[in-house]
Parts: sequence; structure tokens; C-alpha cells
Amino acid sequence: MASLVPFDTQRVFIGGRWEAAARAETIALGNPSDGSVLAQIARGGAADVDAAVGAARAALGGAWGRLTATERGRVLAEMGRRVLAQADELARLEALDVGKPLKQGRADAVALASYLEFYGGAADKVHGETLPYQAGYTALTWREPHGVTGHIVPWNYPMQIVGRSVGAALAMGNACVLKPAEEACLTVLAFARIAHDAGLPAGALNVVPGLGEEAGAALASHAGIDHISFTGSVATGALVQAAAAAHTVPVTLELGGKSPQVVFADADLDAALPYLVNAGIQNAGQTCSAASRILVERPVYEAVLARMAERYRALRVGPALADHDVGPLISKRQHEIVSHYLALARDGGLRIAAQAELVADAPAGGHYLRPTLVADVPDVHALAQEEIFGPVQVLIPFDGEAEALAIANGTPYGLVAGVWTRDGGRQLRMARGLKSGQVFVNNYGAGGGVELPFGGVKRSGHGREKGFEALYGFSALKTVAIHHG
Repeated sequence: MASLVPFDTQRVFIGGRWEAAARAETIALGNPSDGSVLAQIARGGAADVDAAVGAARAALGGAWGRLTATERGRVLAEMGRRVLAQADELARLEALDVGKPLKQGRADAVALASYLEFYGGAADKVHGETLPYQAGYTALTWREPHGVTGHIVPWNYPMQIVGRSVGAALAMGNACVLKPAEEACLTVLAFARIAHDAGLPAGALNVVPGLGEEAGAALASHAGIDHISFTGSVATGALVQAAAAAHTVPVTLELGGKSPQVVFADADLDAALPYLVNAGIQNAGQTCSAASRILVERPVYEAVLARMAERYRALRVGPALADHDVGPLISKRQHEIVSHYLALARDGGLRIAAQAELVADAPAGGHYLRPTLVADVPDVHALAQEEIFGPVQVLIPFDGEAEALAIANGTPYGLVAGVWTRDGGRQLRMARGLKSGQVFVNNYGAGGGVELPFGGVKRSGHGREKGFEALYGFSALKTVAIHHG
């Protein structure tokens, strides 16, 4: 175990120091690839969150709060350089902890470095305005940090979500209290060490591992928190928002999705095919923005189905460190949830068009599930309406733009959508008509683009992270009107 995780995982990070949690209990961290116990993490609770909030508040009045925006940016840039230098080790930890293949873990480490580079460079680029007003007045605005921001991040993309939320919050001068997911937090703990070594002043970043119902709930309801950023399920997001509302604290929620890719008959299928499949099976489908619905215009429906099925049958599922196409699901519980939906498909007589192959040497204790392509799915079926959070994609035929929009918008979610067509007018009509926080035309994801604001509508949440919008979200606008006659 010690050789797999080369640092003490049983501590909380508060005020620039690693220390024991208030309660002498730990939580077992499982290895999704073989079911073994990977490490024990601290079971932080309300007392630790309270100490972390106090340390963050002290940092605002101390060394961290005294830095200029330019100086904050330099610290973030140095953090980014150190992350990039340790990308291979971070990828290994992410593969062990989350179960994603090494190549995906490394992409996440590089993305974390990119966020830090972007927000490091943007820290001193957020400007106020001078407003035209009545004679005898000068009116202006500037942006100030909220103060102490709370960050509750999920297990599926710890590095990326820390980058886009904590990175932006620090760039604006906030001090952060971070609660990582109890299922996967090794790279978050490693990141705290990197930040400290890079010169981030004590208390600017505090990390309290623990259970969601304990440490997470304590953070969301703490009276000393000035803003909450939460990424996770709709149900938990509603609880976080309700807890924060008791103190009228603003909340950024990035919740679930049931994202469609809409393929018209004039689409470039050769260009679309990799995106159609990869966006559904990346990280074993455990992605809020996963393209879980593929809507295809009837003239090319069977062709798209055949080509996607061929790709599915070529996929290999196996241990994360073996770096196959797909790794295991995060836990036994998640495996059971996804298996339930596959049972619904089979019991309902839906067509299982193709499945990936599980490698022969996959450990019996791993949480493996073969990615599955389901065809001819009615748009009202549970598989087409509910977030499965696993490597399951459904194909739905449609006729024309109006029906495509109706089906695409016909779920409670609105996070991401993709459109494939050569028709320029249709591209714009669909982009305007889709109820979604992001729309990608003739691509999906745009390479992850840290510059692109991300967030949802409807039950997919509200507020935006990534890009400059995150900086605005992690700050408050102050208006100053000076009467000088």
C-alpha cells in the first residue's frame, strides 16, 4: 500500500499544516480495478471544517490577502508548472483511485495545469468600469472576492474540477475550503502538497476529506462560508443549496446531464463517429456531460448504428493501470445502478446493438461493466430520460429539425449538446433552440477548452465555471458613486 500512495493520506490540511482530524477515524479508499483497499483517508467533520474556515479567514487578513492580483497570478502559474512536472505521477494516482485509464488521468493532470496557467494569467486582467452618470458624480465598479469559498468536488474528475473552481476562486483572491469526495481524493491531497510547495500562503487552501453527510454538510451550512461551489448529483445539490440558503450564501451548482448529440443526414459521419462514441464511454461514462443520447435522422440511422456498433465491439475494458479504452466503474454501488438500467433495457425488449469486450485478465474484484450501445430507444424510456452515469448510450431516430429539438430538449436536464450538420442555417437554428449550457457544432467538447464557460440550465444547475465567467462568479461587484460637485 505504501508503495502505491507515497504520502500520508490520513490527515487534513488546515492553515498550511497536515494534522490529524478531530475524530480519530478513517474511511477506506477502494481500488476500483481490483476491489482492494487502496488507502485510508481522514474522516473529517464539523470541527475540522470550522478550523479550516477559521484558517481561511485568517489568510484573508494575512499574507494571502496582502498579495496583489499579479502576485496571486504568479503563485498560480508556479502551481501549474509543478502540476505539469508531476503529471505522470498524478495520472497514476488518478488511475488507481478513480479507475480511469492512465491516458485519461494524464489528460486530467494536464488540464489542471492549464486551468492554473489560465487563471494565473487572468488574475490581474479582471477590470472594473467607469459609468456615465449625473454631472458632479464619478461612478465606477470593481470586483472583490467573496471571502471564504467552499468547494465540494465529486470523485469522477477531481483534478479538473479543482482546477476550474479552486483555481478561479484563488485568482480572485478568495481563500478556499475544499471537501473532496470520499470515494476518490488522492490527487486532491497531492494537489494540496503541490500548492504548498509552490508558495501558496498558509490558509489560502484548506482540504478536509470526509463523508458528504458529515464534512460536506458542515461546509455547506457553515455560517463563515461566503460562497459554495458544488458539483455532483441533483439530489445532493438541492441539499447544498438549501443549507447555504439559511445564510443567504450564493451557490454555483453543476449537476447532472442527459446530453444529446444530434446527427443530421448531411453530417460528416467520418468526423462525427469518434466523438459520438468517445463522449459516451470516457471515464466509463461517469461524466456529467457524457453524450448518453445519440439522436440520428432516419436516412442515416442504420449507418450510424452500424458504425458505432463496430467501434463498441473493438473497445477493451480492463484495469486502469493497463491503460485500455475503458476502466472500471468507481464502486460496487455504481455498478449496481448501471446494471439496473441495462436490466430495464433487456426486460423491456430494447435492442442491445453492441457491447465492448472485457479483457481476460481483469481482476474478479474490479467493478467492470462492458460499455453497451442500445438502439431504437423511445425518447420517453427511462434509459433516454434518466442520468445513468455509466458507459451506456442510447440511439434514438428522428425526422427533421422540429422533432430533433423536441427530443433533445425533452429531458429535465440541459448541460451540453452536440449538433452534426453541414447546413449553416441549421447549425444556428439548432444552437439557438437547444436548452443547454453549452452547444458544440460539428465537434463535442472542443478539446475541453478551459476558456469556455461551463454550466447548465434546468436540473443541470446554475452558475458558470471555466473561462472568465468563473472569475465573475467567484467575485462580487461593488458600485462606487463619488459626489465631487
